[in-house]
Amino acid sequence: MSSSPFTHPSRPRSPQRPLRPQLVPRSRPRYSALSLWHLLSLDAPTVATLWTVFIARCSHLHLPWTEPAAMFLAVWMIYAADRLLDARLADTPPLESRLSPTDLETRHRFHHAHRTAFLAFIVFSSIALAVLLHRIDSGALHLYALLATLLAAWMLLIHIRPAPNGPTGRLPKELAVGIFFPAAVFIPTLVRTTPTAAAIHFIGSAANWIRPSLLPSALLFAAVCTLNCLCLYAWEHPTPRNQELSTDDPPPTAEIPHQQAHWTTRWATSHLTTIALVILAASTIASVSRALPIALPALACSLSTAALFALNLYRRRLSPIHLRATADLVLLTPILFLPFVR
Repeated sequence: MSSSPFTHPSRPRSPQRPLRPQLVPRSRPRYSALSLWHLLSLDAPTVATLWTVFIARCSHLHLPWTEPAAMFLAVWMIYAADRLLDARLADTPPLESRLSPTDLETRHRFHHAHRTAFLAFIVFSSIALAVLLHRIDSGALHLYALLATLLAAWMLLIHIRPAPNGPTGRLPKELAVGIFFPAAVFIPTLVRTTPTAAAIHFIGSAANWIRPSLLPSALLFAAVCTLNCLCLYAWEHPTPRNQELSTDDPPPTAEIPHQQAHWTTRWATSHLTTIALVILAASTIASVSRALPIALPALACSLSTAALFALNLYRRRLSPIHLRATADLVLLTPILFLPFVR
């Protein structure tokens, strides 16, 4: 065999070096606008701000821009902080965690991966919120301070409380959302309306805290918010009993997280159909009221409840992240009526 310019007959050919493995860069996941709206914790602030303006408009009130802006920042900070606290599970051994690793959803992992940016924005938002608070009605500010104190105590119980040992140890976040979320939305309208003589006569000093014209809307909105949270929990923790709205679900993949839920959550997710139909019937009946502060919010609640019901039926056609984002999107029904309310 004749030698080539690249080999020499007197030198043995060196063994071939193994090829180095080539590092393939990871492709970053691409999120749609709807999923980013959810992952950036912008869904709850959008719902709260829209409903705050809508409830005020239904009572013929025009809020200064500072109050909806403060509402948006405050709710965003609360939800972002809550998801960051839940995201600590990524660094916590499963046996020491208060929840199962399956409870870490995409939103938790997203917040954990970008925790530095979220913490920075929380700091900037707190500064902006402090500036806005100086321009908020003093009566509303006092009620917000009371509400914030109660909410802080509730979050402390949820996040700092030791891991539950029994099946009913987990405090229900769904109940907290059903109470605190509507209360924050209705406070700006509450402090700008005066109690009627009839209300003072029948309920006495409680008329300073309760407005009969706002109470039906507040209760319906609280019920819809609670239903939203219950649906989300049922979809993320499927069990044979909690999918009452549809009976053709596959077998459950995780029993433990549902068993750790509070008994009220387990009972409610087992009766979603009944709860949804009761809310739908009540809001539909209230929507025929001649009082605008009751009729329009009730109609918006009715549409949101019907949309949640339909979304549950077709949830298999959506990815988990789009399903959760759409569940919050259907709460934006007031946008249909806001242009017609003066």
